[in-house]
Amino acid sequence: MQLNNENNGGVRNIFRNLIIIALVATLAGCATRRDSEFAEIASEGTPQQTVVEQLRHEQLWDRLRSGYALPDLDSPLVAKHERWYSGNPAYINRMVKRAHLYLYYIVDEVEKRGMPMEIALLPAIESAFKPHAYSRARAAGLWQFIPSTGRHYGLEHNWWYDGRRDVVKATQAALDYLEILHKAFDGDWHLALAAYNAGETRVKRAIEYNRRRGRPTDYKNLRTLKRETLNYVPKLLAISKIIARPEFYGITLASIPNEPYFSLIEVGSQIDLGIVARMADISLGDLYDINPAFKRRATAPNGPHSLLVPAERRDVILSALGKLPEKKRIRWQRHVIRPGDALSTIARRYGVTVRAIKRANRIRGTRIRAGRNLLIPISTRRLTAYHGNVTRPIKRRLRRLTPPKNGVKVVHLVRRGDTLWDIAIRYNVYIYQVTGWNGLRRRALLRPGQKLTIWVDPADSPTASTAAVHATT
Repeated sequence: MQLNNENNGGVRNIFRNLIIIALVATLAGCATRRDSEFAEIASEGTPQQTVVEQLRHEQLWDRLRSGYALPDLDSPLVAKHERWYSGNPAYINRMVKRAHLYLYYIVDEVEKRGMPMEIALLPAIESAFKPHAYSRARAAGLWQFIPSTGRHYGLEHNWWYDGRRDVVKATQAALDYLEILHKAFDGDWHLALAAYNAGETRVKRAIEYNRRRGRPTDYKNLRTLKRETLNYVPKLLAISKIIARPEFYGITLASIPNEPYFSLIEVGSQIDLGIVARMADISLGDLYDINPAFKRRATAPNGPHSLLVPAERRDVILSALGKLPEKKRIRWQRHVIRPGDALSTIARRYGVTVRAIKRANRIRGTRIRAGRNLLIPISTRRLTAYHGNVTRPIKRRLRRLTPPKNGVKVVHLVRRGDTLWDIAIRYNVYIYQVTGWNGLRRRALLRPGQKLTIWVDPADSPTASTAAVHATT
């Protein structure tokens, strides 16, 4: 059936009006959701201008570019590094892949302080956004703090934990340091950044050197600085230019959403990162990449007990942690290897298996060195009984061998260095007999002064008795 032209026009008008109504309703809904998002973020105490900026950018790159404020540098070194970075797109891609874990947090913190947004890219120059980076100068982490500077800014460093590799704390410390340097150099960001790399004293000496000779004291004229420092600011400006216009340099940047990648949670006590990774259904490597400060892949016994977890898995992990018994969190202990220690004796001492120690410490063979440290997973301990705060192995009753009818009893006093093999050879008996007569295990650890009962053949008794405490027939 066909409609005439007049009817066709009426139908078209009806459909057009319906489409307009639907579009108006959709836009109204978007505005309502946007208002609710604004209210939610603003309720957390974020300045309104910052909230608007966050909501305006769907991609983190756009938000970062909008905050560029570093003055340009008239130096051929900037162009030199632009050419290098643009000529190595694979390097840029790998760095961006690592950066997506941390960049939202860093951008957020830089923005809160009103600092030039290029500073959020400083880890690209310092560590290429490698969280486990460690330099020959013993600098560590995304921001490459050396031990002394790290301690000065409250970054704790011990066997379990290295605050210089803590994504949150090291970022705060780095930005604190940069703000102090910015003030020390009268608001000159180029000099502040140079001082972050070389140290405040060295940069001030270079300035004074130029001043005494009547030379300019701006960054590009401080020729007495080391080559690394002279290239430091140009590198940052070069990578910032490439991020600003990647298409101009023939580079395609992977998108990074303008939303947090991780969230901070409190776990309350020591926990193995592997357990949290299973809760989050992510790999241990992925979890460790956002928690590189925990050197033993577990929180320290005495804290800190805060962890970064993927933001989208936060509620799942918190729920699982609430149901996790304390004894299943995996507890660890540090053991300092002493002369004469072996993996087998250490394992017996703590009531764990040799395999568990080797896996925890990534040991392939059996050789260990005195003075080194071992991580003991004491929660894998089996057959243990708890008496107050002391843990002792449960002793299994071993089947004892019946002494031979015509044997001569000898009591051997264990000396330093004695082994079951040595004792068996000395008295012309078998190792299983020595252990069976004394209720020992095959791998028992002998202690100096310990007394062992040996039953020897009468023909060997005179020889045996000379080395024994006493002998009876």
